[in-house]
Amino acid sequence: MNHVWGLLAHPDREMRDIRQENETVSHHYTHHVLLMALIPVICAFIGTTRLGWDFGAQRTVQLSLMTAFALAILFYGLILGGVAVMGRVIHWMARNYPQRPSLQRCTVFAGYVATPLFISGLVALYPLVWLCVFVGALALAYTGYLLYLGIPMFLNIDREESLRFSGSTLAIGVLVFEVLLAMTVVLWGYGYRLF
Repeated sequence: MNHVWGLLAHPDREMRDIRQENETVSHHYTHHVLLMALIPVICAFIGTTRLGWDFGAQRTVQLSLMTAFALAILFYGLILGGVAVMGRVIHWMARNYPQRPSLQRCTVFAGYVATPLFISGLVALYPLVWLCVFVGALALAYTGYLLYLGIPMFLNIDREESLRFSGSTLAIGVLVFEVLLAMTVVLWGYGYRLF
């Protein structure tokens, strides 16, 4: 958790600090990912049960506590799985580089890069669809910036090559993010009918 402020205030220096650490995946998950992933889950739970999703045109959908709780557990699992998938993606994409980092380091890196997305989950306290999309887009742009800053240090490559690598990684990350959102919507649709 000590890297959260640094990633927001001075990301280049914080990326260097992260690179010098030899953090294990289990330590990273228990001290960063598990806690940070709770932000969007708890905020969405509170927002959807107290206010409901606001789709505009006087249309809101408020979830029952049971439905919201079941979906919160599923959403939490999808977020944790998404970080692991992105760690594997970074590891796979780095296969042709001489300084290819281990899968463990790639997963830790993916967890730190996802920090702005976790923090953007605060907006789910007031689940207005256009606001959530706007804040999510800003968080995604900052995540791309963190990738751009971190990849050269992480893989020991130059900035020009880093732009291609981080752009590709971000594009795959957006696809993973959209698949997770689609799965959440599908599960929400089934859950809404079940509870």
